[in-house]
Amino acid sequence: MSGAFQTPLFTGKQGKNHIQGVAVDEKNGFIYYSFTTRLVKSDLSGRPVGSVEGLVGHLGCIAFCPEDGRVYGSLEFKKDGIGAGILQSIGDAGEYADGFYIAVFDVDKIDRFGMSAEADGVMKAAFLPEVLADYAGTGADKAGRRVPHRYGCSGIDGLCFAPRPGDVQGEKLLWVAYGVYSDPERDDNDHQVLLCYPRSVLIALALPLRQEAMHRSGPETPEEKYFVYTGNTEYGVQNLEYDFTRGLLLMAVYPGKKPAFRNYKLFAADLNKPAVLTPLAGPEETGKALTLYGAPGPESRQTFGWQSELGAWGLHMLSDGSAVLARPVDADGENAAEISLYTFDPERGFTALPD
Repeated sequence: MSGAFQTPLFTGKQGKNHIQGVAVDEKNGFIYYSFTTRLVKSDLSGRPVGSVEGLVGHLGCIAFCPEDGRVYGSLEFKKDGIGAGILQSIGDAGEYADGFYIAVFDVDKIDRFGMSAEADGVMKAAFLPEVLADYAGTGADKAGRRVPHRYGCSGIDGLCFAPRPGDVQGEKLLWVAYGVYSDPERDDNDHQVLLCYPRSVLIALALPLRQEAMHRSGPETPEEKYFVYTGNTEYGVQNLEYDFTRGLLLMAVYPGKKPAFRNYKLFAADLNKPAVLTPLAGPEETGKALTLYGAPGPESRQTFGWQSELGAWGLHMLSDGSAVLARPVDADGENAAEISLYTFDPERGFTALPD
């Protein structure tokens, strides 16, 4: 499949917000980009096809589902610095409720530029109350003081389709990862938090989204909630992707700031191994923990990963095992990205393929 790409691919100028994720439809020959407030569709030669715009929240990591031909993305609205920065970048002074959603795009309908996420019937969204509850909840710092955001939850970002841990040949669920605030004064934010949902449940409950009066239709709880001990990272998992050739769940992050950790930029959870109920760091509770690749087990407090310079801005694994990675570039003062092909292996991480 990698031979079909004319790399490096250039996304074209995309305004004030940087690239968040990429997804590839190998069968039909399309690639999709998330640029925070818009979804862009292109063919594999780089020819642009259309876009969906008008979002006032943060469209993050995206994933293409071959089973139904849709693109799914993490979509969040919140009143923190990120949310305020997005509104400022698009010149919107409106007030919007906090909310976290899985956006579902009917990408076959994307045939022109500037299509409306609200009015053109191309996007629906399913609300995730579990995320809002943790975002609005509280945790505790190392001194035992109550602090905002359970597990340090800042919302959601990384997203992909992957099987249940210990059943890599089974049904693919939609996995979505929390964003996590960076805070060296607490240790209840040292896990990546991952929620799983059956695709059929999300589709059944997804509705068109009016951003000025957002609906609350979505699954009351996730099918599963998993934890992976990596040490705190800045805003959690930026891009989540499943390496089906090895059964690894790749987690690309912005590195953390705690000096006790090596602060890797890429981690992997081993889905060949089942989750184990394990005491969590920080809170006095247990959770279903996944084994970090390289660690002896899910209860380990050792961290292993790669210092990959790429992955956090866009990561997609192709059927031949190669990786599609995005690199942000400046284009006459506007944001754009260059898309290239890489290989991945657990010894070296990502290695560029020749153009």
